[in-house]
Amino acid sequence: MMQGYVNKNCEATILVVVRNNDKLKSINTVIDTGFTGFLSLPNEIITELDLPWSYRDRGTLGDGSEVLFDIYDAVAIWDGKSQEIEVNSAETDPLIGMSMLRGYRLQVDTIEGGLVIITDLSEFASR
Repeated sequence: MMQGYVNKNCEATILVVVRNNDKLKSINTVIDTGFTGFLSLPNEIITELDLPWSYRDRGTLGDGSEVLFDIYDAVAIWDGKSQEIEVNSAETDPLIGMSMLRGYRLQVDTIEGGLVIITDLSEFASR
């Protein structure tokens, strides 16, 4: 189980650690259920971690416009385990997307300071 909190902007947030070889960074992220990728990071953090470029992909934003994203490879420490992920380059707040949340339950107490709980569903799937 992982825990975060709801910030003053009513955004569900959680801390995630991103790694590239010996470089580690703890990043406060906003959970975005409209984002289908794993994680988006601004170029400054991608450069700091020296993430390797993988490919370019087209994405559709919430307003319906299409943009090209550079995709980088990284490792996230997620629920205490290392997980290889793709990172979208985007000049926004760092975002956690639905690919990262796949196989987990997301619970949010939607008040400022409210609890965000992310629970692994694999124990329920095996029943």
